[in-house]
Order: sequence, then structure tokens, then C-alpha cells
Amino acid sequence: MGEQKSSNAALKRDIAEPSDNTAIGWGSDVAAEMLRRIGVRYVTHNPGSSFRGLHDSLVNMLGNDDPTMLLCLNENQVISIAHGYGKVTGEPMACILHANVGLLNGAMGIFNAWADRVPVYIVGAGGPADAERRVPWINWLHTSRDQASYVRGITKWDDEPRSVGALVEAMYRANIIARTAPKGPVYICLDAALQEDALNEQIDLPPASRFLPADAPVPSPESIEQAADLLIAAQQPVLLMGRVSRSRADWDNRVRLAELLGAGVVTDLKTAAAFPCDHPLHRCIGYHFRTAIDHVKSADVIVALDWIDLGSAMKMLPAGERQIISASVDSYVHNAINMDCYGLAPCDLPFQVEPDVFVRHLLPILEKKLAGKSRSPLGAALKPAVRPAMTAGAEVELEDIGWALQEARALHKITLMRTPLGTSPDVCHFADPMDYLGNDGGAGVGSGPGNTIGCALGLMDSDRVAVGVIGDSDFIQGATALWTAAHYGIAALLIVSNNRSHLNDELIQIRVAKQRGRQPANAWIGQRMEDPAVDIRKIAEGYGAEVIGPVETTEALRLAVEKGLALVKSGKVCVIDVHVAAGSPSRLAEYKPEREKAS
Repeated sequence: MGEQKSSNAALKRDIAEPSDNTAIGWGSDVAAEMLRRIGVRYVTHNPGSSFRGLHDSLVNMLGNDDPTMLLCLNENQVISIAHGYGKVTGEPMACILHANVGLLNGAMGIFNAWADRVPVYIVGAGGPADAERRVPWINWLHTSRDQASYVRGITKWDDEPRSVGALVEAMYRANIIARTAPKGPVYICLDAALQEDALNEQIDLPPASRFLPADAPVPSPESIEQAADLLIAAQQPVLLMGRVSRSRADWDNRVRLAELLGAGVVTDLKTAAAFPCDHPLHRCIGYHFRTAIDHVKSADVIVALDWIDLGSAMKMLPAGERQIISASVDSYVHNAINMDCYGLAPCDLPFQVEPDVFVRHLLPILEKKLAGKSRSPLGAALKPAVRPAMTAGAEVELEDIGWALQEARALHKITLMRTPLGTSPDVCHFADPMDYLGNDGGAGVGSGPGNTIGCALGLMDSDRVAVGVIGDSDFIQGATALWTAAHYGIAALLIVSNNRSHLNDELIQIRVAKQRGRQPANAWIGQRMEDPAVDIRKIAEGYGAEVIGPVETTEALRLAVEKGLALVKSGKVCVIDVHVAAGSPSRLAEYKPEREKAS
């Protein structure tokens, strides 16, 4: 097996020996060609015999190029890498999951991508559906009737085509649906027999240019006029910026909107960077809306740009006269299985359009009505919080990791893929839509390494460095993704915030015990990863990563981050094991409902 550089200058791909027969002659050949036609560049997979036909087609017919197969060691990382790639590019990457077992193993990754509204193109396999063609035991065991039912509640669409013609239609349709907002994962299950049957006639594939997503819907002129008048009349408008695009033009539009209105802006660490944190109109950023209440409670008009869980947020505000404008298409994918519809939010002027489409159409109306002049003079840009004085030899706190990265941003264009729940707003200094990409959507476990490596894959043609700050338990469950990065030359920096515990759950158990008048000192039982401590270094080195640490002091942390970024820029995947002070509290724990807090 040889290696060479692909069209992506940094990616190493496994090179197939030339094959004598590259003509389309089998059902799986059509599926492989369809992946190429819809623009898929990479296919993550964990091997399985149910898709042996498709595997052969990708390698021996297409030469493992456009798309390139990326071997993963676990199905959860098959999805998590594609999820991270989609967060960067907005494009669906393909994944292959083996039979029912691979689908079940990858289901949590699918859930995360679904909840994050990120496109992922999942190809499954199973069967043969025809019982007469099954081999004993294993084909029966790995065949499920209506296999897609395992994930139907967490995918936008699924199909199990029974002919080559139906396969072509299904793959084009899935591509359109995955790319249409709200974006999300789709699943197509290819029967093993359909893949392996020879074509009995030549098939003419219709051009992909005739099967593309439509333009996004736009708001009516009357509704936009109404929104503009409402906002101009507002005395204290506030913008809640949630799931918005990575486009620089859209970012600039959001900044201009806030400046025209003199509106305060609240952003969300669960979602990607939406507004510059040092802008004088930026009020706060956090994982929990309780941190924003003081900045929102006096608003007379609130504009929610696809804000996650708007209904619960509005219930947290004190009673008062306020009007709500909402721009979101999220309700298009709400179903009766998942509660990611959240609480039903009151809304005086709803727009079922993408938030940035709403802003794009609102801006010219406001510019005209306000003659291009801001309703409120801007003050000076906010100064980033000053780092507290460090004590020599002090243990590392989670906040210190953020400070080290903030200092590194002066020299490196960092894209932060992940940051833990306890992250302080003081270390969030995002000035570009690619500075931060939000959490994994579903608050699952084990997604951090794969998401970060998928992010790095999506950034390969750019001048940015992918960084993920990942909890130790998240890292341990997803560490197999490191091998994929090391093998294919996908450079990324993973900083493990290692507190040797499932700390957020430990803090929850303390509260429960106090509430019940029981012993809080027992909260560590069933939570701490000690005796033996998990050796992060050995795990990471075993999968081929460069490792720095354990890092145990704040002085050593800054040097470790500098060294780690240098290794990434040289093409390596690097892990920094940072021993965070045990019991370092999560800021999220401070904002639990009062009834959950200890008395």
C-alpha cells in the first residue's frame, strides 16, 4: 500500500493499484459514482462485509479518489468526524455504517449531528433482503427489516431502494434534503444483493445539476416592513443570536443590524460564533440563558435568530411588556420522537426563514428608514477581561486553558471546535465566524476528538488551526479518532481538560445529597477515574499522536500550547494532557434551577 498527496495538499490517502476494469457494471458502482456526482470528497467508514460491494467500487472503480475513503476504528467516530467537517464547510461528508450493528454503534453520533442541524450523508447496508440469498447465521443476524427505523427520529429522511433506478433517485433526493435548511443527517440503506448484482443493461445517470437544493425561502415584504417598524420604535431592542451561518458576509450583516438599532447582543456557547465578543454592543456569552437574564429583562423588543430553546428562555424573564420577533426554520424538522423542539415560544412576529436570510432582507429596509444612521452612538470596543495574576506553581484551572488559547490567538488563527461546559465568558474572545464552532449539538459523549479532527479536515485548505478543548471522559471515549488523523495526516490540537472525574455529574450528586440531607462527601463514588488513573499519554501515543504532558502548572501550560500549535503547523495531530485541579467547579453548575440546588 503506497501513499501520496491528494488534490488536498496536506491529506495523505491510501493509493489503490490500477484496476483493469473500471467500467460501471455493478449496482454498487452506481452508488459510488453517485457519491462522486453529488460532490462528496471523503467517506469515513469502519469496515464491514455488508458494504463489500460499495467498498470495492470506491477503491477499484474510482481509485479511492473523489471520494477518498478514511478508515475509522469506531462507528461513533465515523459520524463524529463527518459532523465536525460539516460544521466547518456546511457540506455533507459521506459515512458508511455496516449493517444494523454499525448503525446502532453510530447512533449517538447521528443524534449529535441531528441536534446540531449539521448535514451528514450516511450510507448503510444490510441483507440480502431476499432470505434465499443469505448465508447461514451472520446474514440473518445482521439483517433488520426497516433498518432505518433505528434512527428515523434523528434523521431528516431515509430510504432503502430496491433497484438501481430507485438508488439513483434516492441518492439525489437525500443530497437535496441534507443540504436544505435546517440541514441534518440522511440515511440510505443499500441491500447487499443490490450492490453485488451485475447490471443487465447500461444505465444513463442524469446530471447532478438538475437535482440541486432550491434557493432559501424569503420573507414577505409586508412582514419585513412590520419588523422594521417594530424595531425602529423599540427603546431597548435585544438580539439573541443562535444558530447562524459561517459566512463572513452574514457576520457583517449581523454586526450592521445591531449597530443600526443600537441593540444589545447575546450569544450562546452551545452554537458557533455569531457576533464579535469585543464589540461595544455585545452583552454576554454563555452556555446557559440564566447568564443573560440581566441583559435581556428590560428589552421591549427581542429578535431571536434561531435561538436554541427560546421558549424556556422567555419563561426565565420576569413579567413585562415585550414583543418577540423570531427567525427560524427549525420547526420544519420537529417530530414526535425527540423533544429538541423545546418549549413553545410566544412570538408576535414569526418568520419561517433562515435567520441570515431574514437579516439580509431586513437591513436595506432599516438602512432606508434610518437614512443609514445608527440609532445609538457606539462606544469604544470592549476590552477583553484581564487575566488574574498567576501564582507560581499554581494548579491549572479550566479557565487557564482558555487564557492560554486567547494569548495564542495573537500569533495563530485558531478555530476552536469544542470547549467544556465550565468555560468562562472571560476567555471567549471571538472576532470571526470561524473562531469558534460551538458544541456537538446533542450533548453526547465521546464526540470531541472526532469533531475536532473533522473540523481540521474541513480546514485543510485554509490558514487556520483546529483546536478542541475536551474533557477527559469525552476524550477517552472518542480517542480512536486520533488514529485516523495520524494515518491521513490530519493536523489538529486536542487539549484534554483532565480532572480525573465525571465532574459535572459529581457536582450534581453533591447537590442531590445535600437536598436530601445525606452525605455529600460520597459524591465521588462511581464518578472518579482514579486507582488507576487513566493514562492519557499512553492512549494518545498508541494511536499515533504527539503528546505533551501531563501539564500541571500554569507556567507549563503556556509553553505546552505554543509547542502543540507548532507541532500542528508541521502536520501532526497533538494531544496536550492538562491536569486540571480536581473539583474545579463547572460554571454550568451555578445555573441549575433553584429547586435542584442544595438547601
